[in-house]
Order: sequence, then C-alpha cells, then structure tokens
Amino acid sequence: RLITSLTYAGLFASSFLAATLLPFSSEALLVALLLTEHSPMYCVITATLGNGLGGMSSYGLGYLGNMAWIERYLRIEAERIERARTHIARFGSLLAFLSWLPVVGDVIAVALGFFKVRPVGVAIYMFAGKALRYILITIYTLYLKQA
Repeated sequence: RLITSLTYAGLFASSFLAATLLPFSSEALLVALLLTEHSPMYCVITATLGNGLGGMSSYGLGYLGNMAWIERYLRIEAERIERARTHIARFGSLLAFLSWLPVVGDVIAVALGFFKVRPVGVAIYMFAGKALRYILITIYTLYLKQA
C-alpha cells in the first residue's frame, strides 16, 4: 500500500513539474503505471491535479510579473507583448484549455497570469484541457495494452 501511495505521489509530482517552466514529462510515468495495473481513474485524477496545479503556479508567476522584468530579463519586445495581449483579449480564459501543449502551454499559462485573466475561468479551462489529455493518453495506452 505504501508503494502504491508513493507511486501516485510520484505521478502527482512529475505532473506538477511538467506543467511548470521546467523541461519535464509526466506521460512516461503515467503509461508505466497504467501498464503495471494501477487504477486508470486514480492515475488520471492524480496526473490532472498535479498538472493543473503546476499550470496554475505558472499562471501565478505571470500574475506577479511586470513589463520591466519581461523587457529586461526575457528580452521580449513591446510589439510581441502587444500581439500576445491582442490574442488574450480575444480568447481570454479559453486559451487555458491549450495549456497542455508542449512548449507553448507554459507560455500560455504565464501570459494568462501576466495579463490578469480571471483565475477561476483559467483554472476551469486549464484543468479541463489537461484532464482530456490524460484521459486520451489513458484510453490509448489501455487499448494498446489489450492489442
């Protein structure tokens, strides 16, 4: 039982880290757990919670950011920032649904925070997108396992 608890804790931690600006992947551990008879439902819930909370931490970092930091440390021109503002103003919290995408997902989460998009809407769409991804990975893994 302790080992099972630790494996879910590991899945939570890897899923959390995968949703931050750190280059990390949670899919391999998810697939490994599914292939070793761990509960698909618990795996999806655990991975979604970890990844969703990790994404919201990236949102929080963006929320705390300011224009001077972006220009100074990231060397992003004001023109690119304005382009991002236009997209975010157009789509709002819906963009959070895409925060599961590799590379751009982290940028989306940070940008949503930076432009102060409502956190409740961001959280709803972010968790929904991440849950859908883990559900699809789980279905595909279990399908291949039976084939």
